[in-house]
Amino acid sequence: MAMHALTGLSLVSLLSFGYLSWDWSKPSLAADGPGEAGVEQPSAAPPQPPHIIFILTDDQGYHDVGYHGSDIETPTLDRLAAEGVKLENYYIQPICTPSRSQLLTGRYQIHTGLQHSIIRPRQPNCLPLDQVTLPQKLQEAGYSTHMVGKWHLGFYRKECLPTRRGFDTFLGSLTGNVDYYTYDNCDGPGVCGFDLHEGESVAWGLSGQYSTMLYAQRVSHILASHSPRRPLFLYVAFQAVHTPLQSPREYLYRYRTMGNVARRKYAAMVTCMDEAVRNITWALKRYGFYNNSVIIFSSDNGGQTFSGGSNWPLRGRKGTYWEGGVRGLGFVHSPLLKRKRRTSRALVHITDWYPTLVGLAGGTASAADGLDGYDVWPAISEGRASPRTEILHNIDPLYNHARHGSLEAGFGIWNTAVQAAIRVGEWKLLTGDPGYGDWIPPQTLAAFPGSWWNLERMASARQAVWLFNISADPYEREDLAGQRPDVVRTLLARLVDYNRTAIPVRYPAENPRAHPDFNGGAWGPWASDEEEEEEEEEAGRARSFSRGRRKKKCKICKLRSFFRKLNTRLMSQRI
Repeated sequence: MAMHALTGLSLVSLLSFGYLSWDWSKPSLAADGPGEAGVEQPSAAPPQPPHIIFILTDDQGYHDVGYHGSDIETPTLDRLAAEGVKLENYYIQPICTPSRSQLLTGRYQIHTGLQHSIIRPRQPNCLPLDQVTLPQKLQEAGYSTHMVGKWHLGFYRKECLPTRRGFDTFLGSLTGNVDYYTYDNCDGPGVCGFDLHEGESVAWGLSGQYSTMLYAQRVSHILASHSPRRPLFLYVAFQAVHTPLQSPREYLYRYRTMGNVARRKYAAMVTCMDEAVRNITWALKRYGFYNNSVIIFSSDNGGQTFSGGSNWPLRGRKGTYWEGGVRGLGFVHSPLLKRKRRTSRALVHITDWYPTLVGLAGGTASAADGLDGYDVWPAISEGRASPRTEILHNIDPLYNHARHGSLEAGFGIWNTAVQAAIRVGEWKLLTGDPGYGDWIPPQTLAAFPGSWWNLERMASARQAVWLFNISADPYEREDLAGQRPDVVRTLLARLVDYNRTAIPVRYPAENPRAHPDFNGGAWGPWASDEEEEEEEEEAGRARSFSRGRRKKKCKICKLRSFFRKLNTRLMSQRI
């Protein structure tokens, strides 16, 4: 009896040692397909609901994946997309925070107050706390929820942190731009701090590990310790391939003949990320999750063309409302798809993942939730028509107004100086300043021939309205605004309708108390509980004061009311 117990203990010890010493991020460990040797495939019918793995990459351009004809090697993404459903009419937002907020809330920016720019590290701002997030909805449906990677949705209060917004665990960065090895981030000269967190604590001890590999390793550990019988939601938001351009040396060596240095580093980062996805897929198979899983891959915005990315042949880049800024890389890979190995032209927007995934989980996302997304699973899985027919890309009243726009140019119903973009059916309308509008060829050479470069510079500085038939002209080369004023008027009217539902822009001034020096050298929540209580008490006193004096009429009261309304509505309502 003692001998049997000793033998069992030795076996357990050996297995434990092997698990702890395994290098989960090592690319050579990854399998190439569902039927590789050594990977067990459960034979029983898959349980419901499915495991959901959402992989989001940062700043990966439309041209920066193999199946779009890229010079960058992405064998894993190519294979997963080929075996699943490629989304070739898929839209995201042009910058980081808006895409992430729309993914987790299912709402347009105008309905969360995040219409303008990103959430800066020193701003007292975050994803509105009254929004029910996607992971919270999935928790209600019985899911275990985990996030690995980049948050970038605000952190000034503890209530804003991922672990307070629906995730059981979190490993990653709170800000938008950190060093891949040291995890330092500077938000201006001398305003630098460490940004890698595990749960709600600073993960000082993990510094030095390349973030792409670290995040893939953490995903493998989560899968190894979780039972496939309980539904799992994994949100993997890679920092790659955002600047700074950093990559392990072995990946750089593959692209040593590439003339453009930025492109070389960028390509190495993409390939490293591709192999991290391969490791995650392999772990799903090894631990019995794969047969009942839905893997979604998405970029968060267009590529930054002057930092190695490429959106060719689309127009524009990250930060613009041209197709190069808002057309996303996307595909779904799953054994549960009814029609696999195809390309879908169904119109899909990043807000659609919220109701789609909640529906897959067996939850409900009713009209009362105020969502702007649609359940597009039948369109993706079965090839049905998409329920979506239009997309509000955004209305940003704070962005610099175009010099040549006016209310008169907008038929008296819309100020065309305001930055806005909308897609209705096959038509796309842009007003104001859509951003840098050139077509930028792949940067494979150290320098471009001048004549070639100049031929692609076709943006007009004296224009504030553009209209394109995106179905016939996906590269936005033929502006039809002058030929189809009827369509322009119709789409302007839709902007007016959307703008009536917009809430005030949330873009507060930066607070010096957010400096990492006041937080032990790391970025993190800086608004104390006392300050939060004072804010709530002050707001309560203001409400009580307002109720107590509601019936009193005086000139000063009217002035206060006027300026209060002006302050809250001017930026997002009066256009």
